[in-house]
Amino acid sequence: MAKRPAAPQRLPDTVRDAVERTVQATIGQAQTTRERTQRGVDDLVRGAEEGAKSVRKAIEAGRPATHDELRDLQKEVRALARRLDAIEKRLSARTGSTSRSKKS
Repeated sequence: MAKRPAAPQRLPDTVRDAVERTVQATIGQAQTTRERTQRGVDDLVRGAEEGAKSVRKAIEAGRPATHDELRDLQKEVRALARRLDAIEKRLSARTGSTSRSKKS
């Protein structure tokens, strides 16, 4: 018949104290490492966000005008041309000179 394993012996107090000190020291180092790592991650995220903003600005600056934007600009140019024609007509009526459209 197999023998039963002997009951585990209790660790002496000095070994237990050494293990406890080691655990406490490791916990402190782990906290310090965690804080340093968190600062590094925060810096990395901040840099990535700034980079993303720069990329968005560059893309926006180089983006061609949309169809709607061009249509709106055409409307503004036409409105300005009508205003200029009206001003030239008033000036020509006062001075007797030719208008812009007659010069062409």
